[in-house]
Amino acid sequence: MTTSPLALYVHWPFCVSKCPYCDFNSHVREQVDQQAWRDALLADMAHEAARTGGGALGSIFFGGGTPSLMPPATIAAIIEGAGRHWSFASDMEITMEANPNSAEAARFADVAAAGVNRVSIGLQALHDNTLKFLGRAHGADEGLRAVELAQGLFDRVSFDLIYALPGQSEADWDADLTRALAMGTGHLSLYQLTIEPGTRFATMVRKGDFIPADPDHGATLFEVTRDRTAAAGLPAYEVSNHARPGEESRHNLTYWRYGDYLGVGPGAHGRVLGSATRRHRKPENWMAALAAQGHGIEEELPLPADERMTEALMMGLRLAEGVHLRALGERLGVEAVVDRKAAARMQAQGLVRLEGERLTVTPEGMLLLDGILAALL
Repeated sequence: MTTSPLALYVHWPFCVSKCPYCDFNSHVREQVDQQAWRDALLADMAHEAARTGGGALGSIFFGGGTPSLMPPATIAAIIEGAGRHWSFASDMEITMEANPNSAEAARFADVAAAGVNRVSIGLQALHDNTLKFLGRAHGADEGLRAVELAQGLFDRVSFDLIYALPGQSEADWDADLTRALAMGTGHLSLYQLTIEPGTRFATMVRKGDFIPADPDHGATLFEVTRDRTAAAGLPAYEVSNHARPGEESRHNLTYWRYGDYLGVGPGAHGRVLGSATRRHRKPENWMAALAAQGHGIEEELPLPADERMTEALMMGLRLAEGVHLRALGERLGVEAVVDRKAAARMQAQGLVRLEGERLTVTPEGMLLLDGILAALL
């Protein structure tokens, strides 16, 4: 049994359609046997509870796919089941990712009644033509109405926007940020468009259908994003996530601070008890494994201490708070080895700060995070 609260991730793999930029584990199916899926997720969750010895949960996160396509009764059953397996923290955070389509937004009241207290809405853009380019199934006004509806039903609301789009100027993005901040949510997830291998956008770029934004322009928009959100009281606490103090995603902070988390459902990952778990990605394979062995795990591997430390540093340096090297080493039982000479060079360049045992990447350094991590580790 772990001593600190766990985070539980529940993956719903189904979507109405596959967005051209998406490389998540999502699948389109004409029909879904809702009762069978409810039973299967509950069984997979029960296996995780037995494997880890129960304990306390600090958060539940319904991700996907499109978990707002789940029947509210299924969401309620999973939350109730989790309450039987684990105790809930007093400030329990239960998040659902949601699309802002009218049909899904109409379920928000029932989702809130089921126990969800935080919603993360995939708005992605504020203009119909951009939403069409991104393959989204909702309109701009429809999306804004969904955010307003959610704000009246859930304790905390976040929404996503994608920027550094082809042809998007600095003035365009600044205007979109003004509208986004005016919505008054306590959290925003703001991502640069990334062309992921294997996606439809990757094929389109290869064929010359569009040209991605220039990296230097993307860097300018990144800096605009940080300046505008900080001035509005929602500073960046992670590379792409911005929040009022106290409204950070507690679930995602568990990942970034390298706490223990469990994953159930197709393709879900977990890190707990010094081991990594990975479940079957394809829904049918996950269901078959569950029927055969009582859980959907495809692979479970013990993680050597030095590998866990590397993962912890890579995750923790995404955060504005950075990492405390000595405390992290004491927690994981292995020294946090970083190249301090490289850190000193990068500190002189204004890319990192090393103050005592606290190592952080500066806002300027976040633009070069991958290279910084490679040099430090």
